[in-house]
Amino acid sequence: MSIQIGRRQALGLATGLAAGSLAIPGLARAQAAPVKIGLVAVQTGPAATLGTHLRDGFLLGMKHLDSKLGGRATEVLPIDDELRPDVAVTKVRAALERDKVDFVVGVVFSNILAAIMRPVTDTQTFLISTNAGPSPFAGRGCNPYFFATSYVNDQNHAVMGKAAQDAGYKRVMLLVPNYQAGRDSVAGFKSEFKGEVVEEMFTPLTQMDFSAELARIAAANPDALFTFMPGGLGVNLVRQYRQAGLQRIPFLSAFTVDESVLPAQGAAAVGFQTGTSWTPTLPGEQNARFVRDFEAQFNYVPASYAAHAYDAAMLLDSALRRTGGSLADKGALRTALKAADFRSVRGNFAFGANHFPVQDFWLAKVAQRPDGKFQTEHVRKVYENVTDPFAAQCRMPAG
Repeated sequence: MSIQIGRRQALGLATGLAAGSLAIPGLARAQAAPVKIGLVAVQTGPAATLGTHLRDGFLLGMKHLDSKLGGRATEVLPIDDELRPDVAVTKVRAALERDKVDFVVGVVFSNILAAIMRPVTDTQTFLISTNAGPSPFAGRGCNPYFFATSYVNDQNHAVMGKAAQDAGYKRVMLLVPNYQAGRDSVAGFKSEFKGEVVEEMFTPLTQMDFSAELARIAAANPDALFTFMPGGLGVNLVRQYRQAGLQRIPFLSAFTVDESVLPAQGAAAVGFQTGTSWTPTLPGEQNARFVRDFEAQFNYVPASYAAHAYDAAMLLDSALRRTGGSLADKGALRTALKAADFRSVRGNFAFGANHFPVQDFWLAKVAQRPDGKFQTEHVRKVYENVTDPFAAQCRMPAG
C-alpha cells in the first residue's frame, strides 16, 4: 500500500513541477524555456519498485530545490523503460527528438543503460546514471557526456568479497543472474575474496524459483553464499532461503536485501548482510533530512536507488548554478558537473577522471526498526574515498 501511496504523491509532485515551470517571475534567466529532464525509471513488472524508488528520490530532490535547477524552472518527463532495451531506446529517442530534453537521468538496469548510451551521448546530451554502472563505461568506454552518481557495478560486490575474506570464510558459493551486472558482481566479489569459489551459478534474469540452486547449496554446505538478486528476484530468493532452512549458511549480498524489497521480505531478511554506498542510518544532516522528508512524502523507507537519484538532482542544480543557468556551452557544463559542488547524502563524494564517484562503501545488515519497518543499517566502513579499479583505463575523449 505504501508504494501505491508514494506513486500517487509522486504524480502530484511531477504535475507540480510541470506547472511550476509555466510562471516564474523575476530574473530574465527565469524567462527562458524550462530545463527538461527525461527521467528513465522502470515502472513495469517485478522491477517497478526499484524504478519507483529512483523516481521518487529524484522528485524529492526537485521539491527541495523548489522545482528549479540553477534557478531555472524545470520540467520532469517520466520514461518507463519497461525493462526492455528496444522500448527504452524508442522512448528515449522520442524524448530527445520530440521533447528536446536537456538531460537524461535515471536507469536501474545495466542492459537498459547500454542500450541508450549511444542514442543519448551521440546527440551531445548529458546522461546521468543514478544506479546502473557497468564496468565497460568506467574504463575504456568512458564518455564525456556520461556521469554516474551511483558506483561501478563491481564495487558493492567487492565490499562483500572483502567482508567474506575478513570473516575467514574459506568456501563460498555464488548465485547471480546471467547479464552484465551479474557478471560484474562475480568479478567484484572475486577481486577481494581469496578463498575457494565452490560454484558459480548463473540464472535467467526472470527466474523466480530457486529450489534447484538451493538444493545445490545445501549439498555443498559452503561457509557462505554470496548473491546478487535485485528486485523480485531477491524477494523470492530470501523467502525460499529461509524456508529451506539455509540461514545457518551466512547470506552475503548486494542489491538483494535493501529498502526496495524489505517490505516484501520482512523478517526473512533480518540479519542478512549487504555491501552498499549508502544506508538510511548514515550520519549527517543532509542524509537525515532526505530520509525524514522522503518517508513523510511517500510513506516508505528509501533505498539507495532513491538516494543516488536525489543526489543527481543536487548535482544538476550545482552545475547549472555554476554556469549561471546556461546550457549552451557543453564544455563549461561538463566542467561544472565534474566539480560536484553539492552536499551528498553519503558525505564524502567527488568524481574521478571517468565521471564515476570517489566515495565510501559500507558493510550493512538488515534490521527491524521500533516502528516495525525494515531498513539496512551501516555496520562498518569497508572502503574510504575509494576510486573504482577501472578509472585507470579511462582515456576520456574530447567532447
